[in-house]
Amino acid sequence: MLKDRSILLGITGSVAAYKAIELIKGLRQEGASIKVIMTEASKRFITPLSIELASGNSVYNDMFDSPLSHVSLSADADLFVVAPATANIIGKYANGIADDLLSTALLAFKGTIIMAPAMNWRMYENPVFQKNLQYLVSLGIKTVGPERGSLACGEEGIGRMADIEKIMEAVRTAFSKQDLAGENILVTAGPTREYIDPIRYISNRSSGKMGYAIAKIAKRRGADVTLISGPVSIKPPEGIEVINIETAGEMHAAVMDNVSMSSIFIMAAAVADFMPSETKGSKIDKKERLSLNLVKTVDILEEAGRFKNKPFIVGFAAETGQRLDRARRKLVDKDIDMIVFNDVSKAGSGFDVDTNEVVIIDRKVDRRLPLMYKDDVAMVLFDRIKELKDNGR
Repeated sequence: MLKDRSILLGITGSVAAYKAIELIKGLRQEGASIKVIMTEASKRFITPLSIELASGNSVYNDMFDSPLSHVSLSADADLFVVAPATANIIGKYANGIADDLLSTALLAFKGTIIMAPAMNWRMYENPVFQKNLQYLVSLGIKTVGPERGSLACGEEGIGRMADIEKIMEAVRTAFSKQDLAGENILVTAGPTREYIDPIRYISNRSSGKMGYAIAKIAKRRGADVTLISGPVSIKPPEGIEVINIETAGEMHAAVMDNVSMSSIFIMAAAVADFMPSETKGSKIDKKERLSLNLVKTVDILEEAGRFKNKPFIVGFAAETGQRLDRARRKLVDKDIDMIVFNDVSKAGSGFDVDTNEVVIIDRKVDRRLPLMYKDDVAMVLFDRIKELKDNGR
């Protein structure tokens, strides 16, 4: 996505300036070319030489060293990122002040601007600063963070620069088509836990990575996303409503509460097929043998498929072996629009890995994808959903 993109990065005088090196490295690893403007104050926190080595380009600071550099740098950039963005640079830009290379370059730039504010919590909450920030947001400036936590002064509060990955995701979003804007997408992810007693449960190997990738890409492409998640160890994507559940019954209730408000429903969760017929209220004593009576859980996908005004519905079929026939039958029997088949017995495909090898099956064609990252699988999945929806399913 960032391959051959030109990004102009502004670094200002915040203690968070050192994090810019990690940001530069991350952007370059994804193929972007980075040019950097440093303010005089930023050089008190990190050296231009460090930034030059990280970016592979000369660092710009004095507008008189290279006349009209504020114009040429802005004209050549596809995206302008200011991280960290102090109250000073935000105030300058909001009021049209251009007294150094960074502020003049911002005024000369015509594209998308992303700012990652970083400052003391008192400064951030100051109504003058908030007025400046909200004015820039009203003009279309994108902001990431800040976050709440320990600050350089030793206090706790809001003002920490956003995590680098969150800034990276904002950059990826800026370069993504917004073709899912207006869609309300409901995604389920992860496993469920079906309790035997308060301590023990039966579950499955789902890590939630596929569902979380789907939710992230949907958000990146402009959708409003609700994620219903079983117990996982993944941080939820920024800007997504997350409903945490544990059991199949809880997931069923959450889906039924939200599916009617959705335009697309993607059931990527690995919901347990069976649950104990009864759950003991206290821990079962350890025995030589323990027999469990299991009963079927509710089929959430099938129930959603019966809705009169149902959304576009996508299911998942995790199998061991090439059981495509079972997936196709599931598509018809549950009356859904698409099903994603994957053979979890294949290396690099299925549970607890970052890759997947799937077959996207709809009413018209089967599309077999090579082994790819789950983010990329989600991109292809939404391309096909969009194509089918645009053509009336």
